[in-house]
Amino acid sequence: MTARKVRIGIDVGGTFTDAVAIDDASYEIIAREKILTTHDSAEGIAKGIVDIISRLLGANDIPPQDVVFIAHGTTQATNALLEGDVAAAGIIAMGSGIESFKAKSDTNTGDIELAKGKYLRTVHRYFETDSAEAKKEEIKAALDEFKGKKIEVVVASEAFGVDDAQNERKIMQMAAEKGLYSTGGHEVSQLYGLKVRTRTAVINASLIPKMMKTADMTESCVKRSGIGSDLMIMRCDGGVMSVEEVRKRPILTMLSGLAAGVAGALMYEHLSDGIFFEAGGTSTDISVIKNGRVMIKYAQVGGHKTYLNSLDVRTLGIAGGSMIKVENGRITDVGPRSAHIAGKRYEAFAKACEIIEPAVRLIAPKENDEANFAVIECSNGKSFSLTLAGAANIIGAVPAGDYAEADMQAARKAWEAFAEYLGISAEEAAGRVMEIAAGKVRAIVEELIKEYELNANLISLVGGGGSGGVLVPYLAGRMGYKWSIAKDAPYISTIGVALAMVREMVERTVLNPGEADIAAIRREAFDRVVKSGAGADTVEITIEIDRRANILRAVATGAAELRTRDLSRKSLDENSLKKIAADSMNIEETGVSLIACAGKWRIFRGIKVETKFFIFKKKHTPLRVIDREGIVRLQKSWGEASVVKKSGLLDELASLIELNTDYSDAGGRMPLIYIYYGEKQLDLSGLAEKPQIISVAKMEMERIGDDEDIAVVAAK
Repeated sequence: MTARKVRIGIDVGGTFTDAVAIDDASYEIIAREKILTTHDSAEGIAKGIVDIISRLLGANDIPPQDVVFIAHGTTQATNALLEGDVAAAGIIAMGSGIESFKAKSDTNTGDIELAKGKYLRTVHRYFETDSAEAKKEEIKAALDEFKGKKIEVVVASEAFGVDDAQNERKIMQMAAEKGLYSTGGHEVSQLYGLKVRTRTAVINASLIPKMMKTADMTESCVKRSGIGSDLMIMRCDGGVMSVEEVRKRPILTMLSGLAAGVAGALMYEHLSDGIFFEAGGTSTDISVIKNGRVMIKYAQVGGHKTYLNSLDVRTLGIAGGSMIKVENGRITDVGPRSAHIAGKRYEAFAKACEIIEPAVRLIAPKENDEANFAVIECSNGKSFSLTLAGAANIIGAVPAGDYAEADMQAARKAWEAFAEYLGISAEEAAGRVMEIAAGKVRAIVEELIKEYELNANLISLVGGGGSGGVLVPYLAGRMGYKWSIAKDAPYISTIGVALAMVREMVERTVLNPGEADIAAIRREAFDRVVKSGAGADTVEITIEIDRRANILRAVATGAAELRTRDLSRKSLDENSLKKIAADSMNIEETGVSLIACAGKWRIFRGIKVETKFFIFKKKHTPLRVIDREGIVRLQKSWGEASVVKKSGLLDELASLIELNTDYSDAGGRMPLIYIYYGEKQLDLSGLAEKPQIISVAKMEMERIGDDEDIAVVAAK
């Protein structure tokens, strides 16, 4: 009997550490565990990670040798910055020539305010030179000065260091010889912009001592458990990286807790286009997935811009435990205070026998709050908060069997008392609460739809976390969108850690990038992601060009291990795939046809006629790319597809681009191009010029067999 292969994901939160074990072949959850996070232990959070691994393996009879992947996400870096629990940084900066004065200013970050009253302390020393070797003794003296001031970590930053990092590396070498941790501006970003690059490097440096200690402890303990797989750590962009890379760039773990839920939606729920909500008790994190990709932006720390690429997650103080504000006998607001903050239990999850002679009282959840948040106080001395979860249950918005489904007898007793207090029905009160909450969330959703130009016809709202069922079905109904609640929604973040792909991103400032520039950044992204733990045969690379900012970007993803799943066992027949395509397009199967096949990919086109008052209005021809397992990997409102061999790929690309480019007085607007073959997909939608698309496709051809079918898609 073949041993079962297992993936382990661990999510280290502020209060609890969660872990899941997932079957690598089926993606089914084998086991779940939860313990308190071990902040106060001598070993820190590492102890909790070790404890939960031991419990997960021991209680569920999972041999350590069966674990093929293990990763954890952590809030440690985020919390360290919020609390100011970071190391002081010494900056060794260099510059020469006419730019020297500006370089001296740009590299002197000063003390960086991380949160109110919390600062990252820095000491700055600048050398006007074009050679670190020439100033070797003076630099060594500055390093000794740093050591005397109890500074543990050094930042090397040189004007135009991204073009030639030799001097930064020399400074880092000298720091190592003095027993100091170090980082260079070139290690955290290859973009021009010395001021932002130095600031990003300083923040990264401040996290190194603490994160090094945790990484070393955790890695050692995982090895002692008998697990042979290398430990991976969650990144803020939804991927994972090796412990060795964490030691160099711990800043990449910042905000990784937010990223884990989105990774779960992407990998576990297979969300292609839509908005994901991870709703807890106090807040909801809202993020966008478009064309099967997460949306990335530069993160800010203490209001300061950095070159840290993180998921664009909007956090709103509305969730299942949100309390209800009452003024002058009227409901006026929902949140941001929650039952947790007030130290109250939810009325929705009380037992009916606990709610005896309930009476409404208005309280102040925190010392400086106004006393205008509604709670239920009972004659037996028990007290419960009125919550958004309770409101959703009262109006029947929570799906049957959902994690947030209430004891309706208890909820109704509490809400009827509240209704009597307000002089309206329980349903009216709950409806008012839901409208206020949904209005706040809707504003964020509409902002994201506009910002990322989402196609309203393709959007699906997906709820995760314990309170996904409280918000998402109601909001989707109000906005007219499809919706679903993630399977195992309360554990979606932990699942996201377990299923995450190894990810690396390389950015460079390049004006009008040519074939050589694209080839170089593509090669660097590939090398980095493999170094971070990805199997070379699993790597996929996306090239993007931001012409407004002159940024050339390569995103590489890959699996940390070769998948062991039997893909043929999961394959669906053509009729089943056709039905999935039709459901996705919201049309009858008779209106859908298969137009291309290549490797595991099936491409369907639909015909949908829009009518109004029984009069023909418009014909739509949506396109879907679906893999053999029935997962929709691309959905577009229009597209063309063809299948060629390697020898005909470039000609077919040129033809598709030319035939489907829209010309106007403003110039030509090219279609979005995608290539599918074998198990791979190549997303070229980030390229806006024909030569660039041809160039990247030419590079990809090196990995394609001569007789392999290749599907080429042009879409809008």
